[in-house]
Amino acid sequence: MPKEKKYESLSGIPIGEVYSPPDVRGLDYERDLGYPGEFPFTRGVQKNMYRGRLWTMRQFSGFGTAEETNNRYKYLLANGQTGLSVAFHFPTLKGVNSDHPLSRGEIGKCGVAIDSLRDMELLFDGIPLDKVTTSMTVNHPAPILLAMYLTVAEKQGVSWEKVGGTVQNDPLKEFFAQKSYVWPPRQSVRLLVDTMEFCLKNVPKWHPVSISGYHIREAGSTAQQELAFTLADGLAYVEAAVERGIDVDDFAPHLSFFFDAHMDFFEEIAKFRAARRMWARFMKERFGAKNPKSMWLRFHTQTAGVSLTAQQPLNNIVRTAYEALSAVLGGTQSLHTNSFDEAEALPTEEAVTVALRTQQIIAHETGVANTVDPLAGSYFVESMTDEMERQALRYIEKIEELGGMINAVEAGFPQSEIMKASMDFQKAVESGEQVIVGVNKYIAEKEPPLNLLKIDESVEKTQLARIEETKKNRDNEKVAAALERVRDAARDESSNAMEPIIEAVREYALLGEVCEALVDVFGSYTDPGTF
Repeated sequence: MPKEKKYESLSGIPIGEVYSPPDVRGLDYERDLGYPGEFPFTRGVQKNMYRGRLWTMRQFSGFGTAEETNNRYKYLLANGQTGLSVAFHFPTLKGVNSDHPLSRGEIGKCGVAIDSLRDMELLFDGIPLDKVTTSMTVNHPAPILLAMYLTVAEKQGVSWEKVGGTVQNDPLKEFFAQKSYVWPPRQSVRLLVDTMEFCLKNVPKWHPVSISGYHIREAGSTAQQELAFTLADGLAYVEAAVERGIDVDDFAPHLSFFFDAHMDFFEEIAKFRAARRMWARFMKERFGAKNPKSMWLRFHTQTAGVSLTAQQPLNNIVRTAYEALSAVLGGTQSLHTNSFDEAEALPTEEAVTVALRTQQIIAHETGVANTVDPLAGSYFVESMTDEMERQALRYIEKIEELGGMINAVEAGFPQSEIMKASMDFQKAVESGEQVIVGVNKYIAEKEPPLNLLKIDESVEKTQLARIEETKKNRDNEKVAAALERVRDAARDESSNAMEPIIEAVREYALLGEVCEALVDVFGSYTDPGTF
């Protein structure tokens, strides 16, 4: 007898044959939905959403040297991109320089190599930082990269008050998702709050943290886990800032979020809507926020890298389009669309153009931006939104039983849950229960070769030479003194480390040197290998 087909979402939520009023009998319009721009913001954080302004269109870009990436930025801006998003190579994410032994063979391969202020100057050469917003995807070394960016703005004659953008700066998820950590969890959160406090006083248009579910989902989590662990990270950061004595209505409007848009279309829309409602209630009811903007969950979305396939890569254009559409219908403020060739390499100019055009077609040709939250009231969507919230809240309750997200990370709870979800998904793919077109069904016997972007090995030589030139031309005594001030600030928990970090960067201290100074005080972190 054939096995009966299960109808459930990608993340295991059972799906009924048809939905009707009884499925939303507990829904209260004023309490659970309301109007767009009004608490609990389920339907959107702005009253008129895309009728007022389209989402920011970003492409996550970075490869090779700073000069090469600068040329890509100028190309994208000329073709209608409205914000920049920096992809750093892995050594930068790990806080080591390109001349470190661990960097061999990695330089410029997965992003742009940034070792000092000199690289950041070249990265944004000819791009006025008061005219464009920039998002930087980096976490533990985030304060150092932000210091470099602000120093470049100074050199351009742009005041910090005019500088806008976001630095991801979300350290907790690194311990159970992307794994590019440097120092331990508690010290990581301390540095994050230093950054928040500094930006409040000096860079008012900057978002000092983008609380990121993207890497959680890319690590193999379900949608419910992505939602729960992301919000739990956010709650930990809010609690740390409040403990520092910062008023919640001063910093909360500057928080931003970053989610994955995966392949289950309606599940993703429900996730985004549930996220807004849950965050609004947490901020109002738990932290006593009074400013409506403190309750807003504003978020950037990136289409799912893990959904891309090396097999039949043109299929990825279709996958990305549907994922992007779910983000727009879910009310994103900013969007990155993956390129069809990214399962194998960093994107070519042709592929990144198609990805950008995908957003532009959604914005200008489909009509979905003409009205706010067009799926509101759908029995299915509202039922799915409620169920997404219920399941995410169960995870958050478990985290709170463990004493909060820092304790949960130290106990290995999110690590273990994501590992189980990832294994379950892989088993479903291998058994054929989960169909991946071109991978385990509708397989092509022969596929034409793909034109891939290749990073020339000369990038490594160029980068190492630039480090040597920087060391030769700077005042090394001033650098040493500045690094000692970084250590002093790290030792003193009543100090803010951002100002000494900026001083060190101005003297052309290398990224790895500043990170080493912090490791001298904080220590480094080793993954306990939780299973």
